[in-house]
Amino acid sequence: MFKFRFLYSWRFYSFGREQYQECMNYVFNNNLLSLRQGNTLLAVFAVVFAFFPMLVEQDIIKGFIYLGVACIAMVMSFIANYTMQQINVNNRIIYLLIILFYVNLMFFGIYLSVLSNPDETATIFSCFIICSLLLYVFPPQFNLILTFCSLTAFFITTVIIKDFRIWVYDIVNSLVAAILGIYFSWHFTKLRLGLEISANKLEEERNKYVDQSITDELTQLRNRRDFMATFNRFLSNYRASDDWLCVAIADIDYFKMYNDHYGHPKGDDCLRAIGAALNSLNSLGVYAARVGGEEFALLWFEKDPANVDNVIFRWNETIRDLNILHEKSKVSKHVTTSIGVYIVRCGTHHDTQVLYDYADKALYTAKGSGRNCTIILGDDIKQYKITPKDND
Repeated sequence: MFKFRFLYSWRFYSFGREQYQECMNYVFNNNLLSLRQGNTLLAVFAVVFAFFPMLVEQDIIKGFIYLGVACIAMVMSFIANYTMQQINVNNRIIYLLIILFYVNLMFFGIYLSVLSNPDETATIFSCFIICSLLLYVFPPQFNLILTFCSLTAFFITTVIIKDFRIWVYDIVNSLVAAILGIYFSWHFTKLRLGLEISANKLEEERNKYVDQSITDELTQLRNRRDFMATFNRFLSNYRASDDWLCVAIADIDYFKMYNDHYGHPKGDDCLRAIGAALNSLNSLGVYAARVGGEEFALLWFEKDPANVDNVIFRWNETIRDLNILHEKSKVSKHVTTSIGVYIVRCGTHHDTQVLYDYADKALYTAKGSGRNCTIILGDDIKQYKITPKDND
């Protein structure tokens, strides 16, 4: 029982299964950078070691073996670099690249420490084990499997080739090196995952506070601050296919009377319903915000100014379908809205306050025209009025 608890705790680093797996996905792609760097270092070491047998020992075969290891490492480095540039990388590819790196490293270490120097202890191979385990972030089981396979290959080769008095020291040294490598790799990986978890929590908290600062708590629409920022962005970052920018200000008719008659809780319910109705316009590409007590603002692009009517018709139908009773209204037995819309050609205006004032004036014109209607005007567009169908 203790054994399984130990493996479970080791696997998930006491962070919990879900957090461990989520953060492992975040940091796992960092292995590609480690693969590129690790293979580059291996290639450099192999090239350096290749000069000695070629120039000093005159052993061309040994030199070419080292150069072969260097070439494989460089190819692996290029593959890792290419994989880093891909948008979606399958984790299996990263696992495969890590395994190939270890195979190449293991061959280089065994040949250098055993095959080419059978009369010396294998200190170089021990160093390779420790250093290579610290390069990557992966599950401990995978770490154990790689270490076990490399040590098994090393032990078999050492026992066959080396003298008893030497391979005993080699096995002891390699075991100590592997234990140290696994231990430090475990804690380094745990530290990386812990830092990632902390960073994720801080990012979530930051996004939460940012969202709260730009969201109206009652209607869940964006607030005036976000509206002005979005308005500025719309004016400067419109698409080439967007010819017209539409600015609309909507006001609930006789909302003060509604509040006085039904009470503020009912008034809040009414605002929530209106906010949900405005959110439904997202499908038409309309951005909506609450900019005052019962005042709302909308922004959207149109290819043809005539298409503005479609948004207004949809808006009026949505309000009518809410069917909110308003006995004190002077224009209807149900809640209605007055809307002012100003249409401007993209790129011709850059002052948000001026355009907002134009839309606001259109709203006051709608109120002066009996309310429960929409007044639309704009650059080179003659003012006209849209009156919704009666829902009484």
